[in-house]
Amino acid sequence: MLFPEHLVLVRGGGDLATGVVYRLHQAGFPVIVTELARPLVVRRGAAVATAVFQEQVQIENLRAQLARAPEEAVELAYTGAIPVLISPQLPNRLAPQPPILIDARIAKRNIDTRIDQAELVIALGPGFTAGVDCHAVIETMRGHTLGRVIWQGAALPNTSTPGIVAGKGAERVLRAPAAGIAHWRLEIGDYVKEGDVIGQVNGEPVIAPFAGVLRGLIAPGSAVPAGGKIGDLDARGRRDACFTISDKALSIGGGVLEAILSWLNRGGGASPDRFPGSTGQ
Repeated sequence: MLFPEHLVLVRGGGDLATGVVYRLHQAGFPVIVTELARPLVVRRGAAVATAVFQEQVQIENLRAQLARAPEEAVELAYTGAIPVLISPQLPNRLAPQPPILIDARIAKRNIDTRIDQAELVIALGPGFTAGVDCHAVIETMRGHTLGRVIWQGAALPNTSTPGIVAGKGAERVLRAPAAGIAHWRLEIGDYVKEGDVIGQVNGEPVIAPFAGVLRGLIAPGSAVPAGGKIGDLDARGRRDACFTISDKALSIGGGVLEAILSWLNRGGGASPDRFPGSTGQ
C-alpha cells in the first residue's frame, strides 16, 4: 500500500462510486465505503454497495466486504479489501479519522457534506460548489468535461436526462410503474426482447422497451416510489458490461485520483494556498 497514512472515506457505493474506489485502490490508498442499510443501487453487478446484501462481492480485482463496526472497517481497509460499513451518517468512531472524504452518493444535491469534515473534501457532480461545500468537485456529466477537477465553482447542472448509450437515452432507464415492492422474473445479465416482462412492482408489470441485456436491477424486495429508477437496459447486448466498471465511472475515478495527488503534491492541505486555484486569502 503506497499511501497508508492517507485513509479515504467514500460515502456511497454505487457504480460511479465504485469507479472511484477502483482508481484509489489501484493507486495504493486504503479505502472505506459507507452505505445505507438498503441502498437502491441499480447496477448491483458493478457496485461495491452489493456487499450490503450478500456480505461480499468481487468486482474485477476489488473484493468488497461488509464491515459490522467502524473498527472492523479500518482493519479491513489495511488488508487490501474494501470494507462497506452501513452508516447513513458520518461514522464518529473511525480511528484514525480519514483525512480524505469523498461524497460519491450522486444525489444531485448536497445532503450534509461540509468543507470542514476532513482535510480534503471532494464531491461528485452537481449540487456542490468547490471552495464552499468542499475543496474540489468532479464533473459527472458525459461529454468533453467528464472527470475534470473543479477547484473553484460547480459542476454542470443536472439535466435529468440520461446519457445516450447505443442510441438509447431516457428509454434505457427502467422506472417503477407504481409504488410498491419490486419483484423480478429475470436477473442482471439476462437478455430480453422488446415486450418481455422483466418483473413487477405492486402487481404492475415492468416491460422491456427494446431488446438488450439487463445491465442493472435494484435488489428484489426493495420498496420503490412510482416513477423511481429500478433498472437499466443496455441495447449493446454486452453481458460483460453488466459486471465491470464503466468508462464513465473510471473517468470520474481518475478525476478524484488527480485531485488527491494534486493536494498531496502541495503538501496535504496544511494551509488554504495548498489548494489549486486558491488565493490563500
